[in-house]
Amino acid sequence: MNREAMLQEALRSIGDDSRIRHWRRVSGGDINDAYRVQSGKQTYFIKMQPFPPAGFFTAEQAGLNLIKQAKAIRVPNVFGTGEADGCGWLVLEWIEGTETAQTAEQLGHDLARLHQCRGPAFGLDRDTYIGTLPQRNGWYGRWLDYYRDARLVPQMRRAVANGLLPAERQRRLERLLERLDRWIPNDCFPSLLHGDLWSGNWLPGPDGVPYVIDPSVVYGHYEFEIAFTELFGSFPARFYASYQELMPLSADYHDRKPIYQLFYLLVHLNLFGEVYGGSVDRVLERYAWE
Repeated sequence: MNREAMLQEALRSIGDDSRIRHWRRVSGGDINDAYRVQSGKQTYFIKMQPFPPAGFFTAEQAGLNLIKQAKAIRVPNVFGTGEADGCGWLVLEWIEGTETAQTAEQLGHDLARLHQCRGPAFGLDRDTYIGTLPQRNGWYGRWLDYYRDARLVPQMRRAVANGLLPAERQRRLERLLERLDRWIPNDCFPSLLHGDLWSGNWLPGPDGVPYVIDPSVVYGHYEFEIAFTELFGSFPARFYASYQELMPLSADYHDRKPIYQLFYLLVHLNLFGEVYGGSVDRVLERYAWE
């Protein structure tokens, strides 16, 4: 089945039987093929991937719906997922707009309101993905336990299996795991997090209203999310100022920030290889001394 026929099949799967008037490929990250598709009814954003991991797009759909239900920050409407001839897809509302002078401020306020949504515990009742890597979840009573056992340890084991943890790097990482209680708080509450919020995972919609996309949702410490926003190119300064109007960061946030960023560095190490090894080592050298 050629690409246009596959896009037509994706539209049929959500009940749009009108013919495609126009489609084009758009930038959509490193994982999926992405398309702007205009049918006789409306314009869609369709993500496709050949032979996606089991539950890959349904996990994203569930995450977007969970954020939408919080009524704190905008996400595109989800029309459905499907698969045919070994190709999976996710059909979303097409979002288009231009940033205004208020966009960054609204993004900060909206994300803070999302983080004010509390869960029953830390973690999630379903597994998700971070990039293409499976993210096992479950419920945990303590954030420290979830962050260590569900986040750092699985990435460490994956890196060992991939030959990406030389002996000294592994020794230091294991040493840090033993010391996490020095920096990870026990008195935080489980906030609803986007879970993969870097600068490429939000965009302005109509009137500059911010939308978030591509989540890997989890209930966790809100500073975990903010730390990632600072890892690969910070968000606008007004974003951080407006966020803290509603959710002030703790006095020791900057002491733990690199430890929260370590998870995402390990993910990138496992996805893209040793190019991220030096960044992992710098965090471990700071915290895992003798």
